[in-house]
Amino acid sequence: MSPPLALGIDLGGTKIEAVLLDAAGRECWRLRINTPRDDYGAVITALGQLVDQARSVAGAAGLSIGVGAPGSLTAGGLVKNANSLCLNGRPLLLDLQAAFAQPLRLANDANCLALSEATDGAGAGAEVVFAAILGTGTGAGIAVHGQVLVGPNRLAGEWGHNPLPWAVAGEDPLPACYCGQHGCLETLLSGPGLASDHLRHGGAAVDARQIAAAAEHGDADCLATLRRHSHRLARALAAVINLLDPDVIVLGGGLSRLPHLYTEVPALWSQWVFSGGVRDPVRTRLLPSVHGDASGVRGAAWLGRDGG
Repeated sequence: MSPPLALGIDLGGTKIEAVLLDAAGRECWRLRINTPRDDYGAVITALGQLVDQARSVAGAAGLSIGVGAPGSLTAGGLVKNANSLCLNGRPLLLDLQAAFAQPLRLANDANCLALSEATDGAGAGAEVVFAAILGTGTGAGIAVHGQVLVGPNRLAGEWGHNPLPWAVAGEDPLPACYCGQHGCLETLLSGPGLASDHLRHGGAAVDARQIAAAAEHGDADCLATLRRHSHRLARALAAVINLLDPDVIVLGGGLSRLPHLYTEVPALWSQWVFSGGVRDPVRTRLLPSVHGDASGVRGAAWLGRDGG
């Protein structure tokens, strides 16, 4: 019998993506659907339907299943800290096992990005990979020697809910976050955070994609917004380097497509990295995810293959 195919599911706030990979990482099937809004039961039903379709493709080979989702699990198995609020307080893993009628692995979506990029992406072969999602939210995952670091509180990599370090004049008051704090990185570095910052500084009510496009055409307000974002990202990642000293930092999510980040941010972060400077340059590399939007769902597939 052929070895099982690896099914990865990426449960996002706006979309759910599924992919089937063979043992060599070749894609056999992919499907993307919209995420049901604010309806936990409808989310479980939609995921079950995706698995049924994947099984029809896999046939006799069967499949392992890994799911990447926002937030993490409490000791009692309930989702916490998810920016898809309908998941919080729900026994997602147990409900998915019942819906799929087989074991599966569930992990934070940023952890799946880290696993994907450490396995066969931008961080392949690196000892420590820090992978950050700059999208609808802002999260991160850590892979050490190709294995996801989770921690006893399942909080390893919860970078988006740390405060912006090294404040500069004019940044107060910092925006409120859904978690109850103010000035979390998610409120400043995510796509919606970028758009809100643009609006607070007198810009138009436009989204991150429109800001980037206008900046390419020389719009002064949009260029200023992107400069503020780069400066904040550099400070936030410098704190990561000081604490974790990763070989590679990989960016995923919609804002990872902004090409200026990969030159501007490393040029800035040495101001705050403890050992940075001309005589001892920062060796950490900042890279876009090799697999782009597919990286998280691929990581979920590898997660399920390794332990599902």
